[in-house]
Amino acid sequence: MTTIPTDANPFELFQDWLTMAEEKELNDPNAMAIATVGDDGVPSLRMVLLKGFDERGFVFYTNLGSQKGRELTANPNAALLFHWKSLRRQIRITGPVEPVSDAEADEYYASRARDSRIGAWASKQSQPLDGMFELEARVAKYAAKFALGDIPRPEFWSGFRIKPARMEFWHDRPFRLHERVVYIQGPDGWEKERLYP
Repeated sequence: MTTIPTDANPFELFQDWLTMAEEKELNDPNAMAIATVGDDGVPSLRMVLLKGFDERGFVFYTNLGSQKGRELTANPNAALLFHWKSLRRQIRITGPVEPVSDAEADEYYASRARDSRIGAWASKQSQPLDGMFELEARVAKYAAKFALGDIPRPEFWSGFRIKPARMEFWHDRPFRLHERVVYIQGPDGWEKERLYP
């Protein structure tokens, strides 16, 4: 039985699968692995949360001084993986990366919980930490600094948009005869094809 269409808009298909995941996954249906590459050519992989998507791409936010922030600035290409175990489905996405606009970053930052905004100021993400007391002291410092009024977005905190050049939809089937459909961005729109499992 065919479950992955080859005539769909891949963003609409992604939304359908994400909606199913939001109904079935216990935690973080918007979790995605993001792979970046360092100056040494070694890939690095970690989980982040998808904070928005449209036909321009898939957005997440981070400290720009983090390892992923530095690597994406130096090499603006990434791979994403969404894996929904409860659905036995996954989506792989690869493509170039661009920073989100200041307006987008400001809007998302303002929507975050107050403690999360303070945490963005306090964390020197990916830098060595002597102990949890050091982090707690920094949180206390910025909580006092921003005790009243708004907490502005730090200049070192923003987002990235992965612009998909390739999106592969995978669905588990019996006897490891999995279904795979890949959408590749071509000059005249999305080209689609099925792949052997």
